[in-house]
Amino acid sequence: MALLRTHIGSTLRAARNAQGRTLRDVARDARVSLGYLSEVERGQKEASSELLNAICTALGLALSSVITDVAHELTAREAVKLTVVDAA
Repeated sequence: MALLRTHIGSTLRAARNAQGRTLRDVARDARVSLGYLSEVERGQKEASSELLNAICTALGLALSSVITDVAHELTAREAVKLTVVDAA
């Protein structure tokens, strides 16, 4: 089962790494604790919409783009998988 918080966390981490920023840097700009941001990125905490928006703003991302990216990833994972059945 795919957890929403896992995908949100990995999307945020990928964005932070792509920007070459540290957890400390983003946590400071988002005004969240370093430990909390780390847990969100690892999918261990589910951020409220307010905190998620603060993290996105600190990363220069639109909340809607993060949600859209995560929705596309979840849709791809939930795609129906066809199974070949031997008719013999």
